[in-house]
Amino acid sequence: QVQLVESGGGLVQAGGSLRLSCAASGRTFSNYAMGWFRQAPGKEREWVASISWNGGIKYYADSVKGRFTISRDNAENTVYLQMDRLKPEDTAVYYCAASFGGITFTEGDFRSWGQGTQVTVSS
Repeated sequence: QVQLVESGGGLVQAGGSLRLSCAASGRTFSNYAMGWFRQAPGKEREWVASISWNGGIKYYADSVKGRFTISRDNAENTVYLQMDRLKPEDTAVYYCAASFGGITFTEGDFRSWGQGTQVTVSS
């Protein structure tokens, strides 16, 4: 399993930006497709974005499309989530996750998870 550690969360005003990072260790990072998920208080965890092993394919949830950008640096074993034009409804704990093999957005395909980082967007 690959170990994942997120960082970059915080408090931001609506309309602002944050960039989340997820550092991976323990296995060959480029063997894994990566994803970001989020969980708001009282809600189920939801998928946000996914990226293929080489960054060539990216998928986004409709709720973040055009505002969030997922990217990765395999040399640095890191995946990023650039979040722009943030809204109060983006407030959640954000998790990165790794799936061995091809790109996916199915939560059950992700076998390694980080501990999460809190993002709070004030109105």
